[in-house]
Amino acid sequence: MLGIAPTGSRQKGDEILGRSGHMRVARTGMWWLEAQTREPEDLSGQIDEILGKLTKDSDVWAELRRSFSVDLFCGLFMGSGNDGISLSPEHLKALGERGIELALDIYDSVD
Repeated sequence: MLGIAPTGSRQKGDEILGRSGHMRVARTGMWWLEAQTREPEDLSGQIDEILGKLTKDSDVWAELRRSFSVDLFCGLFMGSGNDGISLSPEHLKALGERGIELALDIYDSVD
């Protein structure tokens, strides 16, 4: 539906080997697409990279949202305790038009 194969996926009930070597069972299914890591950060570029690979068809996005949770998950690793990041109105609009929730995990330089 999105016009591209995922970076990865799993189904509910799949066994997942964690980093610690411990096996767990997936409680939900998941489909994901990763952007290339960028240093220094370029969240806007990564959003462009991901959305540029996916359909722009609003009907497809509406259908996906009826059955699935849709989010853009980002891990942000700050160089100091007082770094920041911003997104342009155009990027926020692009996410909003598709109904994509933006989820940020932010780590400061001490982590």
